[in-house]
Amino acid sequence: MTTDFKASFATKNNTMENNKNESKYIRAKERVDELKKFYGNLTSYVLVISGLAALNYWTNEWRYMWFLWAAFGWGIGLFFHAMNTFRWNPFFGKDWEERKIKELMDKDEEQRKWR
Repeated sequence: MTTDFKASFATKNNTMENNKNESKYIRAKERVDELKKFYGNLTSYVLVISGLAALNYWTNEWRYMWFLWAAFGWGIGLFFHAMNTFRWNPFFGKDWEERKIKELMDKDEEQRKWR
């Protein structure tokens, strides 16, 4: 009976470990895909804006640099894509998250105390 329990426990433990590793792999793969998309977007930005700048120079020799409108517009999108990809958020960062969790836990504890 003890042997069956140990075997059962070992099997469950292996299954849990495999699930944990699989979950880590899936998260890592999703992260790599996210990075690839960002770098693909960045590469497209550099190539297309460079092409537009060359076309702009070729057509009017910088008298009116219209390519900057495209660079600015796409650049804003690229900036937000970078913020999302690299998880940079100056307003709701990790410190804010931890403070908010502590605040909500303290508030919940205070409410339970008076019930």
